[in-house]
Amino acid sequence: MKLTAMLALAGFASLTIAAPTAAAAPCSASGLASTASGVLAQASSYLDAHPDANDALTNAGSSGDAEGAVRSYFTAHPGEFMDLKNIARPLTSLRGQCGMSVSPAQLAALFNALS
Repeated sequence: MKLTAMLALAGFASLTIAAPTAAAAPCSASGLASTASGVLAQASSYLDAHPDANDALTNAGSSGDAEGAVRSYFTAHPGEFMDLKNIARPLTSLRGQCGMSVSPAQLAALFNALS
């Protein structure tokens, strides 16, 4: 699944739409980046320790149906799915708290577009 830089920028721009006043600091771009970097660091460590999950996610990008390949792997390995879901929880919680609709894939596409 490839996102265009424009979609990534549009998604990133939506960060500021519903940021509650009481939680302004974590709802900033830097707050999101900080949370995302922590989640990605934990996911990296997890995937290093679970080479089959790492291979499934790595190879999904080159399959004709990346989403289906990922779904198939994690349907067969629900424990790994729950582990990664729990690792991602701070980011999904922040997205809900701040009313954001930007995904980690959109952030990655944004950073790729800027580099």
